[in-house]
Amino acid sequence: MADKAFLFDTSRCSGCHACQVACKVWNDLPSSLELNGNKWSGSHQNPPDVNGTTRLIMLYNELENPAYTTTGDVSAQLATKRVKWAFGRRACQHCTDAPCANICPAGAIFKDEETGLVTTDDSKCIGCQYCSAACPFEVPQYDEGTTVGTIQKCTGCVDRVHNGMKPACVSTCQPEALDFGDRDEMIKKAYERLEMLKARGYSDAMVYGEKEMGGLHVIQVLKYGAAAHGAVENPSVSPAVALAGISKPVTGVVFPLCIVGFGVMTALAAGYKRDTLVYNTETKDTIVLETGEVTKTGTRPMDTRGWTDAVFENLPFMAANKKKKGGE
Repeated sequence: MADKAFLFDTSRCSGCHACQVACKVWNDLPSSLELNGNKWSGSHQNPPDVNGTTRLIMLYNELENPAYTTTGDVSAQLATKRVKWAFGRRACQHCTDAPCANICPAGAIFKDEETGLVTTDDSKCIGCQYCSAACPFEVPQYDEGTTVGTIQKCTGCVDRVHNGMKPACVSTCQPEALDFGDRDEMIKKAYERLEMLKARGYSDAMVYGEKEMGGLHVIQVLKYGAAAHGAVENPSVSPAVALAGISKPVTGVVFPLCIVGFGVMTALAAGYKRDTLVYNTETKDTIVLETGEVTKTGTRPMDTRGWTDAVFENLPFMAANKKKKGGE
């Protein structure tokens, strides 16, 4: 199966929220009854951002149209509307070189080899939130509402894709602003749409996602440019992710060494046997039950040795070393 990708054409989007609702329904995610978290700003954007129970939101950015004329003369190209709606789609971008998957220590976020989409396995999530810190788009969000907190993000609906279906958000988009298919085909369609927009005077229009982060699996046609639609310009991987990538193989080496070390210590201590000590109430001496040897007299000060000293001095290599020093 060839790499798959989403195509989001902002010039077709009507901001209807259908994709957002479909994502909630298919993934059985709850919705808050609060209105924008009780922070109403007058925007149609709700909730304000992705969160632990919301994997996809539509962005509603209003721009002033400098081509609009207050005199009513709308003969000039693009002068028919006073406000320009720059809709955006905020969700996982499914990076080819996905830092969230690279840094996840539990394998809870990983790339689906058949589609190239970055998906998740909630059962493996340990709630460390490394992926959230590593993502240049700040997409993975921690769900604290569950008994065992897990990271939430778009999975690409790989369960649907593997069964010949399109992702839930794509299947419900009535204005056909969303499409899904082979990545190469989606890129081709994006540039065809870009050519049309440029011809109509949208000089800032661009294709986003072809090369960013090694190539995204969400290709976007941005009618007014990246910033206007809330897209991250020049996203890059945090240096911390590179260090984490090194630490994984290092950990893989160190852990077996620790096991070997424990084994060596066990072998060294195998011949050690603690003597049974008893207290003589008459002499107030502490003696070895098996031999009768006095280890501490009633008049001798308390032994200040720690338990580690008592153990290690009786290990074979320590005893040999002690004997050698005594001979010297």
